[in-house]
Amino acid sequence: MSESFIHTFLLQISLSVVRILLIRLEAGRNLYNAVLSECFRRLKKAKASKEWAYAQSLPKEQSAERTKNFRLALRNAKFSEYDLHSHVKTIRKNCWIGDHIGSAIAQKIATRAFLAVNEYRKGKRGKPRFKGAGQFKSIEGKSNVTGIRYKDGMILWDGLSIPLLFDPKDRHGVQAHALLHRIKYVRLIKRRLRGKIRFYAQLILEGKPLIKKKQILGDGKVGLDIGPSTIAVFGKKAELLQFCPDLKKNQKKIRLIQREMDRSRRSTNPGKFAPSGKILQNPIPWHFSHKYQSLKISLEEEYRRMAASRKTQHGSYANQILEIGISIHTEKLSYKSFQRMFGRSVGLRAPGMFLEIIRRKAANAGGKVIEFNTQATKLSQTCHNCGNQKKKPLSERWHKCSCGISMQRDLYSAFLAYHVGENKLDRDQAIKSWSGAESLLEQALSKCCQTASGKPTVSSFGLSPQRQSGSPAKGRSAKHEV
Repeated sequence: MSESFIHTFLLQISLSVVRILLIRLEAGRNLYNAVLSECFRRLKKAKASKEWAYAQSLPKEQSAERTKNFRLALRNAKFSEYDLHSHVKTIRKNCWIGDHIGSAIAQKIATRAFLAVNEYRKGKRGKPRFKGAGQFKSIEGKSNVTGIRYKDGMILWDGLSIPLLFDPKDRHGVQAHALLHRIKYVRLIKRRLRGKIRFYAQLILEGKPLIKKKQILGDGKVGLDIGPSTIAVFGKKAELLQFCPDLKKNQKKIRLIQREMDRSRRSTNPGKFAPSGKILQNPIPWHFSHKYQSLKISLEEEYRRMAASRKTQHGSYANQILEIGISIHTEKLSYKSFQRMFGRSVGLRAPGMFLEIIRRKAANAGGKVIEFNTQATKLSQTCHNCGNQKKKPLSERWHKCSCGISMQRDLYSAFLAYHVGENKLDRDQAIKSWSGAESLLEQALSKCCQTASGKPTVSSFGLSPQRQSGSPAKGRSAKHEV
């Protein structure tokens, strides 16, 4: 499959066209839910078959035989992408959905539902959910030849001709660069901004996105340590950064709106709550006031702003790292484990999404992200100087060894990651470069202290015995002045 990138345009759209698009999205939602239900039915049939039971009884060493029987069970249950394409053809012929959704777009919706259930079958994601009213927010074609397509600055779709809003300045030439490439297919996106519905067209293009002239790319290697609330970088220079600190403001606003919504809901539905405040499971219907509906729109807007702010900060961090180097060495982390251990922080800062952005940007620049095994390297336990390994609790934020090496834990892990190759720490090279690297790491720590001067610092920095909330942290190690 050839390389692809996406460019997004705002659509110049009238209210009558918005109404037509909303109807078509609703038709797409009903079709998606129907195919999703059929996927679950066919998967259940496959799991109830003799072939599936036999495959499960085989030991994992016989992987080829297991795979053969699993595939046979799925084939007999007609659980495949192309079988579902035939199913949507029947649905379109026998109901109103066919009046609004063409065959190519219907097949793409069927593929979307199939891939979601297939990923769930493999254990790579949770169980897909059915889409409620207004929750189906995107629809796309299979190519730029039929269905939704772009031509001469217009989006064409079954009688609709919707002009795109171009940037007349296009200072960096990003828009012009995108339109020079072949269009694979077009996707329409519905978004709500400040309570109003907006539609966007995403052109999925063949090739690589433009790297702006102002973007400086390094040619060296980078050691990276990503935590739930910090990022440590080591290369030609070292950095210790707080991860997305501005998102705390959005989080506070969201919490205030949620509390106000809860008070409104409780005052409007007194029969749904026990005196203790617990929700009662009774047949009394819920009622929501106009104020509650207004607050719901405000909450959605705050979530949108927080997501946009997070994406901007992720991009800024990624650009700072690529200025140091485009060959990035980092530990292969399980972000599912991160979610279990640091759920609130991971949900706010999305470190897994940040790593995907770095991986994409590095690949576009001709570099790559090299992930190594944490169990083989054990960076958080290892001292490069003497080779001793000692487990540390997460509350211990400083690496202190009897051989005399002392450094902030995240920065030290980034330094060690810089010297990892083929899942092995190159201790000899780390020892040679330590004399120069130590001063870089201390400069990064000193800069971090100056930035946090007069403000409560993140506890994972190890600079002060405080949690992120500002409350005292018991058992936390504090470091002396740098």
